[in-house]
Amino acid sequence: MTDTDRSIDGVAKTIAEVLEKKKYSIDYYQREYKWESKQLAELVADLTASFLELYEPGHARKDVGKYPGYFLGSIIISQKGSQPFIVDGQQRLTSLTLLLTFLRRLQHGREDLVNIDELIYSEKFGDKSFNLDVTDRNECMDALFENGEYEAPADAPESVRNLVERYAELEGLFPDELRDEALPFFIDWLKDRVQLVRITAYSDDDAYAIFETMNDRGLKLTPADMLKGYLLASMEDGRPRTKANDLWRLRLRALDEVADDAGSDFLKTWLRSQYSNKIRERKKGGRPEDWDRIGTEFHRWLRGSHEEIGLNSREDFYQFVVHDLDFYSHQYERVLKASTKVFYPDSPLRFVRFNADLGFTLQNQLLLSPLTVEDNQQSIDQKMEIVGRFTDILLARRIWNFRATAYSTMQYAMFTVMRDIRGLSAVDLAHTLYDYLSNTGESFDSNDDLYVHQQNRRQLHMLLARLTDWITVGSGQASRYIELTNGTNVRYEVEHIWANLHERHTEEFSHHADFARHRNRIGDLLLLPKQFNASYRDDTYEEKLPHYFGQNLLAASLNSLSYQKNPGFIALVKSSGLPFKAYEHFKAADVVERGNLYRLIAEQIWNPDDLLAVASGGA
Repeated sequence: MTDTDRSIDGVAKTIAEVLEKKKYSIDYYQREYKWESKQLAELVADLTASFLELYEPGHARKDVGKYPGYFLGSIIISQKGSQPFIVDGQQRLTSLTLLLTFLRRLQHGREDLVNIDELIYSEKFGDKSFNLDVTDRNECMDALFENGEYEAPADAPESVRNLVERYAELEGLFPDELRDEALPFFIDWLKDRVQLVRITAYSDDDAYAIFETMNDRGLKLTPADMLKGYLLASMEDGRPRTKANDLWRLRLRALDEVADDAGSDFLKTWLRSQYSNKIRERKKGGRPEDWDRIGTEFHRWLRGSHEEIGLNSREDFYQFVVHDLDFYSHQYERVLKASTKVFYPDSPLRFVRFNADLGFTLQNQLLLSPLTVEDNQQSIDQKMEIVGRFTDILLARRIWNFRATAYSTMQYAMFTVMRDIRGLSAVDLAHTLYDYLSNTGESFDSNDDLYVHQQNRRQLHMLLARLTDWITVGSGQASRYIELTNGTNVRYEVEHIWANLHERHTEEFSHHADFARHRNRIGDLLLLPKQFNASYRDDTYEEKLPHYFGQNLLAASLNSLSYQKNPGFIALVKSSGLPFKAYEHFKAADVVERGNLYRLIAEQIWNPDDLLAVASGGA
């Protein structure tokens, strides 16, 4: 039978059958890998939670073969001769490849390792190539495969930057309870029990016709559609049902116009923030609770829990949509826009942007949790600012102390915070979150040796942007936060004050490793434009110093001219009492001293007292 006789094939295949010793290409016009933190977090959470529902510590490896299959959706392939091209599903397959690459490294040195190399790459005539064959990703994927890290060049494509960021997040996303004896069981299950429907067409026209049909929103019922159907069916027919239906469509469409799948994300976030009281215990055999179930099947969860959340009469169901959903969806829309679309330095929601830029998606449930439909606008803004500031302080402290901020690391703690602040007044909210920070045992004083490494470079970029912008605004100038975080045409990089030349520092460091370690300390770091780094990277400190004066104020503060010709900055130095000083030369002790200055600035930026001040109408 020829290809023209076989227009479409569709068959369920395991991950191993889809990837092992297979080679896929991606058309040039859809090559970008675009998944963000939330999509990867949801994929890993869905897979690991589904496995943990089945796994018991007493099981044998062969028992995994009896576990029910897990359906992960479909992919669409256009078969062009001998070469399959991915039409739909490359985001999922790329993310699975990243997960497999992570699991391969996680197994290093184990006697019970599961060989998954051929799901990631294949070798022919001595040449290794990745099964997802995209030329501009190969260098990055090879580095992740061999070393588990890759420093993307400044001009790297979007896909490469996303690959690096998503891979780094897997360390925090993958649960601890699967890293020991359960690990080979999970990998067996992932390979041989997780399934995709692979739909293969033998012409591009057929492939894209299938793609368009499957993605036509009018032809499939989503969990949001099923929830809406249940809610509408439970309220009075006629005008109430029509009004609720119109409002539902209006509000979810408005959210989807702000971000992809925002309507569905809102429903999960809203229901979790207001109604979830339990989360799966972080131990083997833990079962999904309401927080987990809302994340995977919120429509089924609500049907089974409607009485518990107060939906008993037709009027209850009506008010749930036209009152509650309307209120919380508007607040969620504000959060979404504050996360990415707009930035006002004086807005109470500015902290939402700071936290979003660190990839912290768990903040959204915290922001909605204390809100009540009776709150006026002033109260809403107060509560959101208090929660945003709290999250901002918590993340900054954790980063400063080399603590993970990833989804899986933080989800249990953030669930408990969310539950404990539900419906609180602004004053009670501020005191509760202040006490939480006081009891964490972490502060900027608890680590005087913060340094940059491959995994925290992006986070330190964000912290340095905040330090720099605090000085800028405090000196009477306009905020440059968006510019410093690469939201404009100027690209900034974390740059060392010292050039990477050990021979200039042999009088203080006899070994290169000691020099390199000291050079990476926070006090030797600045944010500078890429073109500045390209021009002066290897110059001596003394040669760079005159040029620092023309850069942002954190860099300019190294130069004595800043203390003579900058009245706004001089006033800030005086009013803050911070130990700013110029350096004619920059030695090892100066790196430490400068790092202490950064720490003192951080204590002013991320000060828990500000939570109480906001609640009392200050700050």
